[in-house]
Amino acid sequence: MKLLVMSDTHSDAAVITNVIAQNPDVDAIFHCGDSELSCSAPELQGVLKVRGNCDQDIEFPTEMIKEIDGKQIYMTHGHLYHIKSSLTALSYRAREVEADVVLFGHSHVLGVELVDNILYVNPGSLLLPRGRKEKSYAIIENIKNGWHIIFYTEEKKEIEEKTLLY
Repeated sequence: MKLLVMSDTHSDAAVITNVIAQNPDVDAIFHCGDSELSCSAPELQGVLKVRGNCDQDIEFPTEMIKEIDGKQIYMTHGHLYHIKSSLTALSYRAREVEADVVLFGHSHVLGVELVDNILYVNPGSLLLPRGRKEKSYAIIENIKNGWHIIFYTEEKKEIEEKTLLY
């Protein structure tokens, strides 16, 4: 399983299109909210997406659960779980839905961690990154006994790579 995860593109439809075009071999594409596009925008066609605090279209769901290759993937923007303060509330929800992977945005800070065998990934922002200068998105691959995550710039230059085993 190979997943493309982006977030916080804030009306930049072109960056969504470009990142998708650079990664034709993924099994699924996720946008963790704050696209500021309509839910039916052509750039989001075929993209699994949720509503962020800056999204006006109420057609976006606030959360999504998707099973891929036997792994339960939970996605939300993060603002409803106060992720800028802590991951505690989000971790409670992750356990409720029996998530293997949790995808979220909101803070514009890229990060990944494995806690109690649940993978938490924030791809950062493709418009206004915080904590570093590079705009970013993530590619997640399920490997034997773990996960391989690579964060890329919008030009697909590698920023950071991690392998986390469970």
